[in-house]
Amino acid sequence: MSVGIRIRRGATIQLKGESEKILSDATPSKTFALKPDNFFGIVPRLMVKEGERISEGAPVFHSKQDPRILFVSPVSGTVKEVVRGAKRKILKIIIEEQAGDVVTHKIPASKSLNRENIREILLKSGAWPFIKQRPYGITADPDVTPKTIYVSTYASAPLDVDFEFLLKNNKEDFQKGIDVLNALVENPVILSVDAAFSGFFENTKGVELLHISGPHPAGNVSVQIHHHTPINMGEKVWEVRPEDVVNIGRLFDNGQYSSQRILAVAGESVLQPQYVKTKIGALISSLTDITGFDKSQQNRFINGDVLSGKAEAPDGHLDFHNNLLTIIPEGNHYRMFGWLPFMDNKIPSLSKTSLSWLFGNKGYNVDTNMNGEERALVVTGEMEKVFPMDIYPMQLLKACMANDIEKMEALGIYEVIPEDFGLIDYASTSKIEAQQIIREGIELMIKEAG
Repeated sequence: MSVGIRIRRGATIQLKGESEKILSDATPSKTFALKPDNFFGIVPRLMVKEGERISEGAPVFHSKQDPRILFVSPVSGTVKEVVRGAKRKILKIIIEEQAGDVVTHKIPASKSLNRENIREILLKSGAWPFIKQRPYGITADPDVTPKTIYVSTYASAPLDVDFEFLLKNNKEDFQKGIDVLNALVENPVILSVDAAFSGFFENTKGVELLHISGPHPAGNVSVQIHHHTPINMGEKVWEVRPEDVVNIGRLFDNGQYSSQRILAVAGESVLQPQYVKTKIGALISSLTDITGFDKSQQNRFINGDVLSGKAEAPDGHLDFHNNLLTIIPEGNHYRMFGWLPFMDNKIPSLSKTSLSWLFGNKGYNVDTNMNGEERALVVTGEMEKVFPMDIYPMQLLKACMANDIEKMEALGIYEVIPEDFGLIDYASTSKIEAQQIIREGIELMIKEAG
């Protein structure tokens, strides 16, 4: 069975530096890191100490709210450092890789698998954090039976990955992972694919194909859920990224936690944009050693895409769910007469107040310069032009800023996550941090409404 969704509102931003269809192995990473902040809503409780030896797949920390949810080491080695921030908040746990053991779990025969023992294996192995839950985009609740599970292979963000190429060597593991996920729900897994070309995903068994077309943010699962099966009060929907479906399939094949990560290293500053294979939490430098980057200028390293990714230091580590590393020039310069519409202005614009519409066919050169600061004005109707959900984004942002829970509920806070406002952050004349406002609103909802 298959259905289709065509998204009309949004924007496709063509940037230079798209990854070529080349797959290389990363250079060995000396250290790996787990970052609790990668798991929205999780308060970590450490299970290891600095200097302690740890096996691959062994627990590093668990959720304080639910100790069953474990976060495990992607490699064997020694806990080198626990990095803390203000109020001793755990920022990341750094593990130095060394040869060692691998934790192996007993996997029942396929005929014996059911929801209960699958859930137990996912929890004990540390693979449960691969599953996110809507509303809120938090780590899934093991005690919930979701309405359905979404797996989206349609990536629409700037320079985003091609999952058809990324997973071309993992077709069997992907199918195995889909079979495992189907055992957790009553309805078939919904597999979102590109309406123009779905590749080998078209032949995946046991799924409902959802053909997607349209500009960004059509690839966001929130948009797909909204237009396909909107979440009603009390309902839960789960989301799993395509490569994590592969990791789950591998777990149920050999009983070992899989931390595979293939990333597209892209962006104008990258010398040889391509796909690089590594593990969760590896050093960014282990990827850039392969691709290279322009060292003659200051660059911004972004875990994710330019609209909703997180800035990272060049010697930092990859985020947990990340399949894209973007490197672009820093915007630490001043553009003379920047307020003039057509004065040396070729950056991508969603209006025609710059010359960008003349130069965008082959991709834009961009940097991180915001060309202005936050402004005390909001242009009515501007956000709605790039927001493809039947939600009033400006009113929702105002309700979040006012901490008005009732209005937040009425205006659709249960249907969105911060990344859905990435394009609004870019397009809004006011330059407000919409994603941060939504994040704080969701945090308030979790605290007050549960």
